[in-house]
Amino acid sequence: MALTDDALEKIKALIVSGELKPGDRLPPEAELSERLGLSRNSLREAVKALDFINVVDVRRGSGTYVTALAAEDMVEAVSFLVDVHASGSLREILEVRRVFEAETAYRAAGLIDETGLEELRATISETDPSSIESLVAHDFEFHSTIARYAGNDYLAAMLEAVSVKTTRARTWRGMSEVGAVEKTLSEHRAIIDALAAGDARLAQSIMILHVTGVQRWVDHVDVDDEAIGADADGTHPPEPNVD
Repeated sequence: MALTDDALEKIKALIVSGELKPGDRLPPEAELSERLGLSRNSLREAVKALDFINVVDVRRGSGTYVTALAAEDMVEAVSFLVDVHASGSLREILEVRRVFEAETAYRAAGLIDETGLEELRATISETDPSSIESLVAHDFEFHSTIARYAGNDYLAAMLEAVSVKTTRARTWRGMSEVGAVEKTLSEHRAIIDALAAGDARLAQSIMILHVTGVQRWVDHVDVDDEAIGADADGTHPPEPNVD
């Protein structure tokens, strides 16, 4: 493992220094291993790890290339890490989501245009109030749209990776809490109004109250974190008891 870590650090240094740029093809394995003073085996393991987290792209018959290193490339890797640590940690994941959502709302207030506001309004008008699946789908669209207008692609990518792991809790809340659909849509409207007014502090405050609703619900249901899982497999176990 130490040898693989050394290989990872040396390849990372080539990318950070700009010697290897997005889209560049890595030198052949024999050449690169000799150049970096690495065994070919440790180099292979390092390349596998970098391929997994979308830093490089291994193309059969063509070679290994540095990816675009775009923010969206982070989503899969961060989602995997959240999956690994998710068991029993839904409350912590929801707290991280709250921080990210608050920041995107604050930033978007100064950047969103009328096109973006119309996109947000459409998520409300297109929601079927009788369908929890419709609510959750449009809720994700609503929050991801705000994130896109926050002016920070990495923040948006991190939020997406974390937010998708709260799907089941958000769905369960909609199924079990009376008035959850109406309340969610009403809060969405209030957030849109604050964004339209360019009031960053107000948008941030309403967003915090909005996303905290799921946290409060999780704290009051008679099931543990693992049962209401930090995942998005779409299954709906029996409805929990609410205190």
